[in-house]
Amino acid sequence: MPTRREEDEATIREQLSKIVEGIQAKDLEGLRRLYATDVVSFDVEPPLQHVGIDAKLKNWEKAFAFFQDVSYEVRDLTLTVGDTVAFGHCFGRLSGTLRNGTATSGMWVRGTFCFQKIGGEWLIAHDQASVPLDMSSGAGVTDLEP
Repeated sequence: MPTRREEDEATIREQLSKIVEGIQAKDLEGLRRLYATDVVSFDVEPPLQHVGIDAKLKNWEKAFAFFQDVSYEVRDLTLTVGDTVAFGHCFGRLSGTLRNGTATSGMWVRGTFCFQKIGGEWLIAHDQASVPLDMSSGAGVTDLEP
């Protein structure tokens, strides 16, 4: 019989699967249900932080505008689950076919998700996507693979 933590981890993994499905479907309303209303997101593009669900969804909307078809892949997901908070990290890659018909394999980013149990549901309260920085040039390094 699974423990409470095992059940919660399975639920969080399912939430992340729903994120992938929502991204691939460009389903902003589906994604809305997976984030806390006061989510804080540190994404790869400016500004330094996006605060609140509307800002997070606007970020996704901007990303979706580049794509005709979009895919999202998660690798090496690791989770640590407590009673009311959990965090995970993974590698993620957004790819697909651009609006002009060009296929792109995208780039791998480092992803961190912080979940909070709110009203009995595990919601993303914070996320971060980043790429390594080449210190000598100040440029992000986007050609690395896990």
